Amino acid sequence: MSREPDAGLPGDTPLTGTLTEPLLSELIDFRRDLHMHPELGNQEFRTTAAIKARLEAAGLAPRILVTGTGLMCDIGTWDRERPMLALRADIDALPIPDTKTDVPYRSTVPDRAHACGHDIHTTTVLGAGLVLADLHSKGLLRHAVRLIFQPAEEVLPGGAPDAIESGVLDGVGRIIAVHCDPRVDAGRIGLRPGAITSACDRLEVTLDGPGGHSARPHLTTDLVTAAAKVATEVPALLSRRVDTRAGLAVTWGRIEAGHACNVIPQHAELSGTVRCLDLAAWHEAPDLVHAAIDEIANLHKAKSQINYIRGVPPVVNDPAVTDLLRDAMAARRGPHTVEDTEQSLGGEDFSWYLEHVPGAMARLGVRRPGDTARRDLHCGDFDADERAIKVGVELFTAAALIDSNQR
Repeated sequence: MSREPDAGLPGDTPLTGTLTEPLLSELIDFRRDLHMHPELGNQEFRTTAAIKARLEAAGLAPRILVTGTGLMCDIGTWDRERPMLALRADIDALPIPDTKTDVPYRSTVPDRAHACGHDIHTTTVLGAGLVLADLHSKGLLRHAVRLIFQPAEEVLPGGAPDAIESGVLDGVGRIIAVHCDPRVDAGRIGLRPGAITSACDRLEVTLDGPGGHSARPHLTTDLVTAAAKVATEVPALLSRRVDTRAGLAVTWGRIEAGHACNVIPQHAELSGTVRCLDLAAWHEAPDLVHAAIDEIANLHKAKSQINYIRGVPPVVNDPAVTDLLRDAMAARRGPHTVEDTEQSLGGEDFSWYLEHVPGAMARLGVRRPGDTARRDLHCGDFDADERAIKVGVELFTAAALIDSNQR
């Protein structure tokens, strides 16, 4: 499966910590192998083994997390007087089919695909680790750097809390990551200080009533109407109880009730997501959502049960660490390759790390320049311009070198 890497992108600069062509070719093959063998959250045994083997081949000593998948690996020896910089990747895939038909590396596992770019994230952190290990062996990396390969990002509330419990942040003072963005050209990154993603929680609601004949709704609880009112009026009610700038939004993905047209059912179910742009509002969201659902359900004499499943808070980029990524990209490819990006309504469990240490996430451009097709994450035909691997690796290595010299 070896191949020649694509021609370089504009802005390629021969600085310390750049990729050699043989290593870039190897990394592209590594990414393709991951893409062909996607594994779901907390099941990433093959992926973990592949990462571990390559790091060990470079003379490093990776440690598998206590959860059984995922690993961390230090490059250099941690000086307890100076916290480390950590590079984080997520390694799991999604439970959807790979619908690409024009590439030789499409998924070989039915209903499984790397449709969010985690194979790219993993490969960039691995590649950065290999480059930094070489620099360390030459005395060119002054301070230790930690690699974190985290499982189960796609499983609420994410694998980050378990990774943190495993000790991945012990000795870490800053953390950085990238996320693929199919709206940004390869060779560029998007940055935003402050919140760059949103909070995302899951909501499950059941409504119950005595049921009855559809000819006599006045004698029972009209449960279908009650469910419809919850679906439409709860989001409207919340929009009047929270500052609209907080962006608190309930969106339903499923509603089920009844089996026959002339029978008022006894049971209805709704499920959806709660998304929020603001961290403070996210902390208030469960109580606000519970109260709104109960209020509407009681109005229609339906008994409600609510299962509010905490997901992830927003990723809030630290301004100083955001500047580190900006400086690193400017050093590699020039300041024109950094663009401002908007806050996404998507969720990312990288946010849990930022509850403990300052950090920042960059959007890594993976769109082939000139491609006008509309592509998105979490779609079966998602793919990335593989030249983004080199950009990601050299962004991480430059950030590590700048951080090592600054602090």
